[in-house]
Amino acid sequence: MGFVQIIDYRTDRQDELESLFDEWAKASQGKRTATHELHTHDREDPAHYVDIVEFPSYEEAMRNSDLPETRHIAGEMEALCTDGPRFLNLEVMRDESL
Repeated sequence: MGFVQIIDYRTDRQDELESLFDEWAKASQGKRTATHELHTHDREDPAHYVDIVEFPSYEEAMRNSDLPETRHIAGEMEALCTDGPRFLNLEVMRDESL
C-alpha cells in the first residue's frame, strides 16, 4: 500500500539542519523517491523533532536511501544531532481521509 519512514531526533542546531534539508531537496530533485515530507517540532520539548517521509513502497524508500545525496545528508544530519537520528520503517496498513 505504501511506506512511511519516521525520523526522530534532537538538536540545538535546527537552522543548520534546515539548510541541509534544502540542499538535499535541490540536489536530489528528479532522483528522490520520497513523495511527501512533514517536518515537525515537539511543543513540549524545543530540541525534539520528528520528520515523517512518505514513499510509494519499501523498495522505493531503500532506493532513496541509496542515493549519494541521501547518504551525504544522513552523515551531516547525525553530526548536527544531540540524539539520534532514529529511524522507524513503517508499512502503511490503512490510509483514510477523516
